[in-house]
Amino acid sequence: MFQYLKNIDFILLLAVVGLIFLGLMALYSSSHPSLDAGFGNNYFLKQVIWILIGFGLIIILYFLPNRWIYASAYYFYGLSLFFLLLVIFVGKMGQGAERWLQIGPVSFQPSEFAKFATILAVAKFLSRDEANPNHIPDFLIASIFVVVPFTMIIRQPDLGTSMVFLAISLPMFFWAGLKLSNLLLIAMPIFIILASFHFFTFLVLMLILVVYLVLSHRSKLILISNFLLNIVMGLLTPVLWNNLKPYQRNRIKIFLNPESDPRGAGYQIIQSKVAIGSGGGLGKGFMQGSQTQLRFLPEQHTDFIYAVVGEELGFLGALTGLTLFFVLLIRGVQIASMVKNKFNSIVAVGIVTVIAFHMIINIGMTIGLFPVTGLPLPFISYGGSAMVTNLVMIGILLNFYKNRYEY
Repeated sequence: MFQYLKNIDFILLLAVVGLIFLGLMALYSSSHPSLDAGFGNNYFLKQVIWILIGFGLIIILYFLPNRWIYASAYYFYGLSLFFLLLVIFVGKMGQGAERWLQIGPVSFQPSEFAKFATILAVAKFLSRDEANPNHIPDFLIASIFVVVPFTMIIRQPDLGTSMVFLAISLPMFFWAGLKLSNLLLIAMPIFIILASFHFFTFLVLMLILVVYLVLSHRSKLILISNFLLNIVMGLLTPVLWNNLKPYQRNRIKIFLNPESDPRGAGYQIIQSKVAIGSGGGLGKGFMQGSQTQLRFLPEQHTDFIYAVVGEELGFLGALTGLTLFFVLLIRGVQIASMVKNKFNSIVAVGIVTVIAFHMIINIGMTIGLFPVTGLPLPFISYGGSAMVTNLVMIGILLNFYKNRYEY
């Protein structure tokens, strides 16, 4: 028994338990009027059930032979693509997008499962002895593992979730050996797209790119191809913008100036900032937040649950949540650094990236730093698919820590 306890990473586990407890407090406060409305609307009870299922899976994954995870990576990836394909044809609508599959009384988001499956597939490919992400063929094949689910999810359309797949790829490629200089070149088109909304910024960024390519002594082929690629991306930005759904364009516009539509699209961001700001240092008290209890804050049990934490528990509660997240993320990176198995190490980086991206975007969204995307806050927001997937990823990290000395 002591041997099993010695191999459990209690730092990681306690950080997750702390976040879940914080989330259950916020969820109970934000949804308690629905507790007597029947099981279908009892978000708190359903979340508890999903958490119990998730911890059951953690126990199973902890004792699972490490080689089984590696061997099943491509199978999980293929299964995730199958479910994403089903969504296109028989998906259930949710906020204007086909994101859910209904199996009997249970509905789930295949995109959540696809994040983890993609991490496994990319890690398995890049962990091969002969794999080198700096070689174009290897880089392109690894990128295909990411682009396929990205394309299927953006088709739903779910722009926020699809962006997670792009966020996953670059840290994993870098950890697997991608040179920093190549990483910057790959990421440049993203900055070019953002800069294309302002001609002078676009011009300066292109000048910086050209100077960098010349000084790095790249071949003429790479120099010309990169220059043309970024020019094309800049020219395509208006096309990409026009192909966004109306609600997606509106979210971006309102993010830049939420006061332009305070009763419409800007209402969520404004109310969220009011809730967090009114919490002060110690908060208004559990179940005492006016924005929360009077239902002025939309989606307060999912997308904007961090605003509930900020209002009722104040700066201290919000800081506690951030501290727990940082402990979790730092511990995840430490596990990635200490494990001897290359596949395990790359997977750990992918898991950390997913959790970090969700945390940064969701919290940034609630305080007005990012547009509203619909990405849940890991371990805190209500949602069965996200909760179970996140706990499965924690189970994988615990397994890797237990087997950290195995090659």
